[in-house]
Amino acid sequence: MATKQKIYFIGAGPGDPELITIKGKRLLMEADVVVYAGSLVNPVVLEYAKKGCELHDSAKLSLPEIAKVLLDGYKQDKRVVRLASGDPSIFGAVEEMGEVLSAEDIEFEVVPGVSSFTAAAAALKSELTVPELTQTIILTRAEGRTKMPPKEKLEELAKHECTLVLFLSAVLAKSAQEKLLTAYPAETPIAIVYKASWPEQQIYRGELSELSQIMRDQKITMTALIFVGRCLTAKGFKSRLYDENFSHAFRRAKTAAQ
Repeated sequence: MATKQKIYFIGAGPGDPELITIKGKRLLMEADVVVYAGSLVNPVVLEYAKKGCELHDSAKLSLPEIAKVLLDGYKQDKRVVRLASGDPSIFGAVEEMGEVLSAEDIEFEVVPGVSSFTAAAAALKSELTVPELTQTIILTRAEGRTKMPPKEKLEELAKHECTLVLFLSAVLAKSAQEKLLTAYPAETPIAIVYKASWPEQQIYRGELSELSQIMRDQKITMTALIFVGRCLTAKGFKSRLYDENFSHAFRRAKTAAQ
């Protein structure tokens, strides 16, 4: 019995063409139709697509237009891929596109990808969850034309003083800085990663009080992640998991039971 066709939402990764998953690359190579986020996906990734594959840049399309390409390809029994930047589950519009497909009784599968925030953390060589210092990461964005739920406004999130990562907020850096400073100390370390994992990648460091000035000086208005938190300069904090005097299910402590 033939396997029922489905549409795939694939995370292309943050930019480096080698950071797409093995599964994502295979499905991309098999695709007949690819709708890709042209404003964010590295065009080098598209070189994995086979000769003759239809390529559609969604940066120029509305949701109904994207849906039409996906549906038309599916109804023609073609292998269809929606190629998102980073991981589709983070600011990837999977929910709204999935609703369109579900309404048509079309099965779809989401293939995860390496998010830009993990690629940026790797570039910073930083652990975002430092033992005894911060164990929580908030992924969010500054409020602009897309309104934030009342309990998720930056002033509220800043009260936790944990590791915070801002997506889609480069042009709103001044407003974000003002709101974060209502709770984070002015000297809180920050890092700005421009085009994480791309050949053009740049890293800028400073303190929260300097955020908007750095963004202005470097003329950064898009394609950048902003990290805020003490994890960026943490030294000397160690996990109990690897402490020789700490017992757990796979190793006994070298000294008395802890």
